[in-house]
Amino acid sequence: MRLPLAPLPYTSILKHFGKNLQKVRREQDVSQEKLAEAIGVNRTYVSLIEQGQRNPSLKNIYRIAKALSVPSSKLLPF
Repeated sequence: MRLPLAPLPYTSILKHFGKNLQKVRREQDVSQEKLAEAIGVNRTYVSLIEQGQRNPSLKNIYRIAKALSVPSSKLLPF
């Protein structure tokens, strides 16, 4: 028996993730450029994640958390 899946509020999740990322990054005084360099992406990509306009892959969430030395759960809003 399959349970029906309720639609996820993707935009809300992405915005919360972006805000959490920005908060942690700023607390550590890490620029978007330095973070982008550490995870191997463009600075614009980091900016778009923080604005809730990009949906990072699990691989990139892992890379971000590792670069900031925090558990990925600190970045995830749920």
